[in-house]
Amino acid sequence: MQAILLSREEVAKRAYRIYEGGIRQKVEIEENIGKMVIINVETGDCEVDATGLQAAKNLQAKSPYARLFGIRIGYNVAASFGGVMERVSSDFRYRD
Repeated sequence: MQAILLSREEVAKRAYRIYEGGIRQKVEIEENIGKMVIINVETGDCEVDATGLQAAKNLQAKSPYARLFGIRIGYNVAASFGGVMERVSSDFRYRD
């Protein structure tokens, strides 16, 4: 299967639409806060783990050319380099 050519922005938009469309309600539970959810933006498949590395490997094993996007559960950023990661409120929604 050939990879779909998408810009980084379009990958992010698709990932957030998928996340808000159903994944969030399933994964945003107390035991998952701070973990990464990795989303295949072409199929909507997702996996959760502490760092996202194993989740990404598992999704790529199923679909080697998949466009993947990671979201840190309960936060508005995936990583912080020298800054502070702040929790988002439960009513936070991504906006285009």
